[in-house]
Amino acid sequence: MSSPIPPSAPMSGPLLRVTDIHTYYGDSYVLQGVSLTLRKGQIAAILGRNGMGKTTLIRSVAGLTPPRSGEIVFRGMSLRAQPPYAIAQAGMSIVPQGRRIFRSLSVRENLLLPTSVLARSARARTSGEPGQRWDFDEVLKEFPQLAERIDHSGGSLSGGEQQMLAIGRALMANPELILMDEPSEGLAPRLVQQVQEIMRRLRARGHAILLVEQNLELALSVADEVYVLSAGQFVFQGAPADLANATQVLDQHLGVSGADMV
Repeated sequence: MSSPIPPSAPMSGPLLRVTDIHTYYGDSYVLQGVSLTLRKGQIAAILGRNGMGKTTLIRSVAGLTPPRSGEIVFRGMSLRAQPPYAIAQAGMSIVPQGRRIFRSLSVRENLLLPTSVLARSARARTSGEPGQRWDFDEVLKEFPQLAERIDHSGGSLSGGEQQMLAIGRALMANPELILMDEPSEGLAPRLVQQVQEIMRRLRARGHAILLVEQNLELALSVADEVYVLSAGQFVFQGAPADLANATQVLDQHLGVSGADMV
């Protein structure tokens, strides 16, 4: 068993480095040699058709479906054999596909879960610059619609409110890296715009985001780096503007014609 990730582990280079990982579900070979890097205050978008391995990549980084081989390094420390709770305590939060809020708990209770004695890490309690840390009041300022529903159950919220709650819950842990899996799924255009603005503000506050997203327009509008995943391998890596000009990748792997990007 590996030792826990120290709260003050030294970091040189990228915040997250994924090197040649191979991830399986049973005998199903899903990620076939995936590598990427992500720096503090950067957004990397993972695009691709359904079933190509995008969510598996998120799960691999979070320790929920560990790769069989390859290396994942976060804040300068290997995540090999680390359980998901230790990875979360090291400074990583996840906004899962489908929100996964606790429907029977109130908005207040959902938000306070990451601050419990069992959930929080020594790093979360002691690190962070004044004015840059998230707490209950700061999250409610960011999501005023949640303040209005603070004592309502999670299950009574609209889809958009549940997504804001899922993001707010992730922020309460004061993560350096946020894993977002399809945050715009099922949202009206107005709420997609709100998610876009939130991600930009998070980047400005120094958070890194690994974003899995089907909404191409949203992903290209916020990402610093774009990766296209097909059959468990990256077939494109580059700036959003480069992808907009990669007509073959758009057509073959995303089902978008070059004319649609104009």
